[in-house]
Amino acid sequence: MEKLHHGAKWIFRFRAYSALLFMMIVIYFFSLQIDNFSLQLTVIVIGLLLLMFVGEIYAQLSHHFWKYEFTHHEIKIEKGIIFKDYKSIPYERIQNVDIHRGILARLLGFSTLNIQTAGYSAVVNRSGFGGAGMGAEGSIPAVSKEGAEKIREWLIKKIHGKKSGL
Repeated sequence: MEKLHHGAKWIFRFRAYSALLFMMIVIYFFSLQIDNFSLQLTVIVIGLLLLMFVGEIYAQLSHHFWKYEFTHHEIKIEKGIIFKDYKSIPYERIQNVDIHRGILARLLGFSTLNIQTAGYSAVVNRSGFGGAGMGAEGSIPAVSKEGAEKIREWLIKKIHGKKSGL
């Protein structure tokens, strides 16, 4: 199975830090209850370092356990640290393949591949939520720019070949 681009760790770091933002706020308000300023500053610094450590572990493990593979009949995606998520997307269900490059992705040289399938994108898009990856049954978050272009071209040829009976 293929691994993600090493820049994916930054995506996972930002996800962890945004999820841990609430904890940072709690630590800050907890530190306000302390009368001693140096102790207050120590609690904040230790709290931030601990949260950064947890975020880094999450980023490393998420990157390590995120894999994808193209077989003869489907795309297999495997991800998750504690709760594993296994997804198989048959080629005949694929309708479109989009490439998304946000600011961070352009800086680090990778792309996100969004794989849209029949039926799935219509159901998700009716919910009113937008954004990269919405409406895509499969998403590969960090593939090299060149790799994403090659995968997209290969998948488009593969799905057009299936539809024309080749």
